[in-house]
Amino acid sequence: MARPQQDRALKTREAIVMGAAEVFDEFGFSGASISRIMKRAGVSQGAMYFHFKSKEDLARAVMNAQPETVIPRLDSHGLQRIVDMTFVWAWQIQNDVLLRAGVRLTNEQDGTSVRDATPYTEWAQILEVTLREAQYDGELRESVDVGRLSEFLVSACTGMQMYSNAVSGRRDLPERTVAMWRLLLPGIATERIAESIDLDVNRLA
Repeated sequence: MARPQQDRALKTREAIVMGAAEVFDEFGFSGASISRIMKRAGVSQGAMYFHFKSKEDLARAVMNAQPETVIPRLDSHGLQRIVDMTFVWAWQIQNDVLLRAGVRLTNEQDGTSVRDATPYTEWAQILEVTLREAQYDGELRESVDVGRLSEFLVSACTGMQMYSNAVSGRRDLPERTVAMWRLLLPGIATERIAESIDLDVNRLA
């Protein structure tokens, strides 16, 4: 009996998170309400508060779910995996409401009761692990500081998607991501690896 109950609880939690993502994506943190999220998710008040104690808890769950929308779609390794991670992200943010809502909430923390740098630091840690593997395999130039590069990539992607959203509704984000790598690769990758990186962003659309 325990397993079916656990499965139902997991599905209910997933429905709540997705409902919250849709509402946060449309209205932001300030414009969202628990009642609107409950209606969108199709759950009762009891089910809502069993899983999440507040709107802030819901916002954090959506914000911290961002890697789940990207990482499972990757099958490359080393520096190519880092590039592909940003390519998948650039496409997914246009189509995946969970990722898009997480990005919106992370960017709009000023003036809200949610202050959480975890989404940024988690992305930086994910990038750093893979960059260290690339470094061990000799794909990076010796001068590269992997920790700083990881944080820079998070900062660069954050600003780039905000700029892209303002000028094109993020439609040009994949092309901007390719342009970023054309600028970065000669300075961080060995010549052999820089020439071998596949920058066809459309293959991951």
